[in-house]
Amino acid sequence: MNENYRHRRLLQLLLEKKALSTMEIVEQLEISPATARRDINKLAQQGRLKKVRNGAESMQSFPIDYQYSLVINNIDEKQRIAQAASQLCQEGDSIILTCGSTMQMLGDHLCGRKLQIITNFIPLANKLIENNHEDIVIMGGQYNRNKAITLSLNQNENPYAANIMFTSGKGFTTEGLYKTDMIIANSEQRLSAKAGKYVVLLDSTKLGQQVGMLFTKLKDIDLLITGKDAEPEFIQSLQAKGLSVMLV
Repeated sequence: MNENYRHRRLLQLLLEKKALSTMEIVEQLEISPATARRDINKLAQQGRLKKVRNGAESMQSFPIDYQYSLVINNIDEKQRIAQAASQLCQEGDSIILTCGSTMQMLGDHLCGRKLQIITNFIPLANKLIENNHEDIVIMGGQYNRNKAITLSLNQNENPYAANIMFTSGKGFTTEGLYKTDMIIANSEQRLSAKAGKYVVLLDSTKLGQQVGMLFTKLKDIDLLITGKDAEPEFIQSLQAKGLSVMLV
């Protein structure tokens, strides 16, 4: 677990718990006491948490890193999904990341590695820049404030290609991946055609849900990474249709 990821996870835990002892941090992040103390000291120096005896407290005034921090559902499962997804990426790969909280978590794992990260998700791009990731491609176009993404004005232009494209959605059935946002779906549709591998990251609560529009048919998805609590019968039905599934 790299430092950037640990710091973000610690701050998220403090948002939920308000205060944590050093030993609670050790247990939650699965790190050594020395690493926990070092992280507390560094974040306290940055003004992002309050260091207290044998632990840390949240600070009402520290800057939220991205807009999803307070509204992430199934955060532990999404963290596991992001970590598993990061292990698919090899040094030198070019990776497309779409938008959403799971993509932001995946970005934390990939930041600092020798990878080209392509995205139109501005919070993710900003975080990669702030943490000195060396190879970032920010897809151009008009900025959509509500979605925090850029959208290309030339609908026929698609110069980007990648080894892997990671995406998410609102539902998943034996037909494929569903999305509800037409704006985001339109921008991603053109990207998926030039990805060597198409991987869906989705928490298990969305499985079996037919929500919005069918965005990607099952036959066009290479891998689904989801939570280990997914309904076994549904997973078996996906595998019976030839889909590779990773449970984490």
